[in-house]
Amino acid sequence: MTPPHAPPPHAPPPHAPTASHTRDETVRELRRMLSRIESLHIEGVDGDAPRGLSFGLPALDTHLPRGALCFGAMHEIAPESEADLPAAIGFLISLLARAPGAAPLLLILEARGIARNARLSGHGLNTLGLDPGRVVLVETANEKDTLWATEEALRSGVPAAVATTLGVKLNLKTSQRLQVAAREARLPLLLLRPPAAENAATATTRWRIASSEAARDRFGLTTRWRWRAALERCRNGRPGEWILEFDHATHRFSLAAALADPALPEGRSAPPVREQTARRAG
Repeated sequence: MTPPHAPPPHAPPPHAPTASHTRDETVRELRRMLSRIESLHIEGVDGDAPRGLSFGLPALDTHLPRGALCFGAMHEIAPESEADLPAAIGFLISLLARAPGAAPLLLILEARGIARNARLSGHGLNTLGLDPGRVVLVETANEKDTLWATEEALRSGVPAAVATTLGVKLNLKTSQRLQVAAREARLPLLLLRPPAAENAATATTRWRIASSEAARDRFGLTTRWRWRAALERCRNGRPGEWILEFDHATHRFSLAAALADPALPEGRSAPPVREQTARRAG
């Protein structure tokens, strides 16, 4: 005899779809369940789940939400001047190299655009910590193709991260589309812009990069590159400015030692990146 409160012998599990469910209802329910499980993994409930691209540098990481450049977001990088474009590209590549896992990394360059003079080499990528065998390089004919390739790469969900270049004009609608595509894919999108570009309205972080004199050994050989990195915007974080060093042997970031400037009164900090660049240009 069946107990009065027991379910019938052939009753389905409490959360399983029944015959009365339509196919659309079943698909929606399964998507909801999978989305919840996936979000728990992405948000770090799983201890092995990466939360973002960390610099491995507490003085800088503490300015970022959750201590890293978050996934599912667009991060804008621009050089301080045309002369600083190589520094901005090096900064972008060094960040791209920090994407975890073994999935490919997509780098999209427009043939006639901002990176037209950037001829990447395997040796150069290696010195910035990026395995050339992991890079998928896409060269586009124009900005329209660049946008299309960027959105399709994010929607595919295949790469671990996407880096792309876009010109001066980036309207609000396009900026929103890129941000939404990155968020839905839960991937980091690194966006390289020219110096005079209008800011991407939806970017989660915005970086302004300028070159700085490299650290050298006693023979005059470069030991660590230096970049002046200004975090101009950081949603849910704090702006800041640093002189970053990058060791091409260990592929690690560090802060440059304070540089003495006899023109500065004691206790006064160095001028911001824009002012220093203008002083050099003058």
